[in-house]
Amino acid sequence: MGLRWTDTIDIAIELYEAHPDVDPQYIRFTDLHRWVCELPDFTDDPNRSNEGLLEGIQMAWIDEAS
Repeated sequence: MGLRWTDTIDIAIELYEAHPDVDPQYIRFTDLHRWVCELPDFTDDPNRSNEGLLEGIQMAWIDEAS
């Protein structure tokens, strides 16, 4: 079973590993959306995302990076 938009922490961990030099505090949501969809384990519908989900992923990524 792959990652879904609601798998916030797991997505944040994978993004941290895939983009270790990126400061997630300054990422644009368009880039975040693309990077989540490009994760090999991501299987959810790209059109199901929204600002709240992306913000939650961003916050979890910030926590993971600190």
